[in-house]
Amino acid sequence: MVNYLQTRATQRIKLPWLVMFNVAVFAFSAQAQANSLPEFEAKYTAFRYGKDLGQATLALHALGRNKYRLNYDSKISLFFLSDKRSETSLFSFSEQQVLPYKYQYVRTGTGSDKQTEVMFDQTQQKIHINDDSPIVWQGELDNQLYRLDLQFKLAQGETKFSYNVVNSRGQLRKYDMEVVGKEQLDLPYGMLEGIKVNILRKNSSRQTYAWFSPQLNYQLVRLQQFKDGDEQGEIQLKEYHSRAQP
Repeated sequence: MVNYLQTRATQRIKLPWLVMFNVAVFAFSAQAQANSLPEFEAKYTAFRYGKDLGQATLALHALGRNKYRLNYDSKISLFFLSDKRSETSLFSFSEQQVLPYKYQYVRTGTGSDKQTEVMFDQTQQKIHINDDSPIVWQGELDNQLYRLDLQFKLAQGETKFSYNVVNSRGQLRKYDMEVVGKEQLDLPYGMLEGIKVNILRKNSSRQTYAWFSPQLNYQLVRLQQFKDGDEQGEIQLKEYHSRAQP
């Protein structure tokens, strides 16, 4: 009987909003040098209906010679369900331009495990997704790096954005976003001002909002997702540390 109930509950309870933490972004200061990004580590708490579900961490590391690594890790649990994810983006940054060259995604836990690897070949102008045939690279970014440009544009006062990306499933997608206002947020980190951004999706019942704080280099500080009007979950900033590059 217990196994039967668990199976039925697994069919009913999904954690699709966890995917949207992949909109997690890294800090980009409007005062940063043209060839330098500040290293940082941001930690978040995940909630659903106010219940603490787990933790997530986003960290940017400088590798030298204008190259960087962005790591995202999360571990979430709900009743007997579990979800563990990691993303790694390797890229270069020069003259305020981000250029991806490798992306990896791994998901384990309840349900099917998933992996994605994407290689961006600048010489051949091709994108290699897993073992599929390469496709022409037309300026797409990976599932994390387009957020860098979003933060830069927020710092410049822009309010509408559109990006072509390769998502965590290895699919080509277009993301449209727009600023809908500013709010004071009471977070585990403390009180912060947040620029609220609506993430728009065609032919989707999901509604996602993300808040970015000018006080923390336009870092993502809160994200909330709904489906058919029902809250799927949210994440809130708990800790943040940043160190500028010499």
